[in-house]
Formats: sequence, C-alpha cells, structure tokens
Amino acid sequence: MSPSTLRLWENVGLVSPARSDGRYRLYSPELLDVLKRIKYLRDVKLLNLPGIREMLGKPAVSQPANGARPTDLGRKLRVLRKKRGLGVVEAAKRAKISAGFLSAIELSKANPSVATLQRLTATYGTTVLNFYDTRKQSNRLIRLKERRVIRTQSGVTMELLSAGARQLQSMIFRVQPGGGSGGSYSHQGEEFIYMMEGTLELWLDELESHTLRAGDSFWFESTVGHRWHNPSTLEAVLIWINTPPTF
Repeated sequence: MSPSTLRLWENVGLVSPARSDGRYRLYSPELLDVLKRIKYLRDVKLLNLPGIREMLGKPAVSQPANGARPTDLGRKLRVLRKKRGLGVVEAAKRAKISAGFLSAIELSKANPSVATLQRLTATYGTTVLNFYDTRKQSNRLIRLKERRVIRTQSGVTMELLSAGARQLQSMIFRVQPGGGSGGSYSHQGEEFIYMMEGTLELWLDELESHTLRAGDSFWFESTVGHRWHNPSTLEAVLIWINTPPTF
C-alpha cells in the first residue's frame, strides 16, 4: 500500500505507530497485524473508514451539531434500491461495497462516506442531494443564511453555493483533519478545485498524487478514479465545482 494510505489511517486514528528519535514511524509486529486487518476490511469486506473504525472498536468521528443531515437515509436508500428492482447483493455489487455494509446502512446501523454515497447515486440514478431533507431553492442568488449544508460521517461538510443550475454545481468543502472521501469513486464530467485554506491530498487512479495548498487550483476529469483526504492537523477549506451536478 502507499505511504499516503498509512498516513491517512494514522490521521484518522486507526493506528498509532511509535516514533524514533529521528521521527521515523515504527511499526511493531502487533501493529502490522492491525494494518493487515484494516486492509482486509477495506479490500475484501469493502468497508469504508467509518465501517472499519466500527469493526476495530474505534470511537466514531464527532460531528458538528448544526447543518442539514440525512433524514432517514437508510429508508430512502432502501426505497431507491427497490424502485430499481435490485436486491441487496446486486445493488452492493454494482456500488462496489459489501452486501452486509449496504444492509447496515439501510438499517441505519452504519454511515456511508462521500465515496459510498457517490457510488450509490450512480447505482440508483440519482444525486446525493436527494438523500437529504433540504429546502428546495430556485433563486439565482443564495444568501449566506440560506445556504444548504450537508455533513458526512467521514469529517466532511459540503455547503451548496448554487441550486437549480443544470450544467454545474459549486460547493464549499470543509474537510476536518483526517477527514476525506473515504475511498475512490468516479463519474461523468469534470471537476475544478480552488484551495482557500489548509491542505488536501488528492489521488487519481492510485497512480497520480497531488498535494493542494491555499491558493492552488486544480482540475481533472471525473471519469478518473479519485479519492482525497486532509493529511494535516488543520481544517481544509476549498471551493469545489462539478459539471454536470453530481450532488
């Protein structure tokens, strides 16, 4: 696995390697066993970071109290799946997650990450925004107090800057330290990022890595598998534009 993956697992609290006098990370045989367990849960059981954290008995990432959150998300996902005429096993296979994890989400016993929500939207032919109870807006102008907010279990807050546009969707992403997409995903379109504060590490197809900092801008094709996380100890704030809308 890549060094960035090891850093991510450390940043989100899955592992805590010791440090040498020269600040090198030291992995004991016991810790290597934990890493193998995490890799098994990710690659074989197809769990995201919140699911892995739960399986390892780690405390969940805390969430701010304000902002819109999914209301009965599990029930909505179950209804969408049935409308598509899909069983749990087939839907999970298409979304590239385990059937057990999808069942847990539908029963509100597990919380999906950004990546899992994206995969499920592609499977059910909808958008992430439809999973949330947020007031519909059609105005060209959105005041700060009217801005809709979505929070995920993986330490990511999305503030919607536009509503009703057919060809683009603009958002402010706030990514907590160690937070991120929770896995890789892809879809049609193109994406543009402008970093306002902090640091974001972005991987494309697990082959190309970019570290974005305040003032940097970046674009990429959405069809390329992408995952991202905040490797620093400070919140990352960025403007993220998708075309066409994917949230």
